[in-house]
Amino acid sequence: MRVVLDTNVLISGIINPYGKPARILNLLLAGKITALYDNRMIREYQEVLSRRRFGFPPEWIRPLMDYIKMEGEFVLAEPLEDKMKDASDRKFLEVAVSGKADYLITGNKRDFPRQRWIVDPAEFLRAFLKS
Repeated sequence: MRVVLDTNVLISGIINPYGKPARILNLLLAGKITALYDNRMIREYQEVLSRRRFGFPPEWIRPLMDYIKMEGEFVLAEPLEDKMKDASDRKFLEVAVSGKADYLITGNKRDFPRQRWIVDPAEFLRAFLKS
């Protein structure tokens, strides 16, 4: 299953190892799902994960980024004209559409267009268990 992970899912999965986002990260690290990404997403992941308020050491961030780049699928995303509440989220939608992702997983569905395949972590896990 091919997915796009919004940064908030990645952060939440690391902060709370018992939550639904952490279960999604475990699926990723176990090779049961494939993360689609582009360079803009990797830059955002690195920048947000490096923020002092999270306190993640660089030796945690680098291997995760390397894993996503090695085991994930790089997508050359086509620009979209969709109106979005937060323009910085457009990259995730562009990668999902261009890469034909099965799901875009986000903790902020309200910031994205209403689509069946744009889901929150709980919705994704339900769909994954059914597949």
